[in-house]
Amino acid sequence: MPVARSLRNIGHRVVNAVWRAGFAARFFAMTLLYSGTSFRRFHLVVREMFSSGVMSLIIILVSGMFVGMVLGLQGYETLKRYGSESALGTLVALSLVRELGPVLAALLFASRAGSAMTAEIGLMKATEQISAMEMMAVNPIARVVAPRFWAGVISMPLLSAMFSAMGVFGGYVVGVVLIGVDEGSFWSQMQSAVDFQHDVLNGVIKSFVFGVAVTVIALFEGYDAPPTAEGVSGATTRTVVQSSLAILILDFILTAFMFRGD
Repeated sequence: MPVARSLRNIGHRVVNAVWRAGFAARFFAMTLLYSGTSFRRFHLVVREMFSSGVMSLIIILVSGMFVGMVLGLQGYETLKRYGSESALGTLVALSLVRELGPVLAALLFASRAGSAMTAEIGLMKATEQISAMEMMAVNPIARVVAPRFWAGVISMPLLSAMFSAMGVFGGYVVGVVLIGVDEGSFWSQMQSAVDFQHDVLNGVIKSFVFGVAVTVIALFEGYDAPPTAEGVSGATTRTVVQSSLAILILDFILTAFMFRGD
């Protein structure tokens, strides 16, 4: 009997996982289908961009600044061993634009804005606001989900760019102002080494993909959360965990395709 019970539990988990994957795919398709309403009433998207993007700006800028400062310190100590201190600007810029900027900004966005989206929609479901919209013939996907989805997708590349810019500034402060690296070499080598299409554009593509993944996970978990306090808290936790794993997995896949010719 214990074996049969274990097999039954495994089967139940597999069936539940397949069902959730199918429901998530249908949820994403419905979100895209009803996105036209969001663009016709773009003020809804702008309002959600303030909530998810602008309200995340402080943590993005502060984190970017200190990440750049750490890169400046660690990079200088490493490059000094080989007499290449003038390449500090290149090291900081490429590390941020290619990798750390999109990934860390997405992780911070998932922790701050993604969890807030899940909790907000989960509470709307728990207090029967979603059901009330359906009773009044208002599509909750079009009115609630789609504006938040596009707000997250638009905000994520902008936040990533600001994170990278503040990181470069932090590296400049540590490398040039505090340590004394030549300012001309810092900026000139950075400008000559960083390519717009190969580095900057690929970083933008990464941040866009991360924005789609994080926002879809956050909205789906909130919409699928059980209408209880425990259900909403569990959905919020799943959002942060699943978004973090999705970001790291997608980062590896995208990096393998984008920079395999380097």
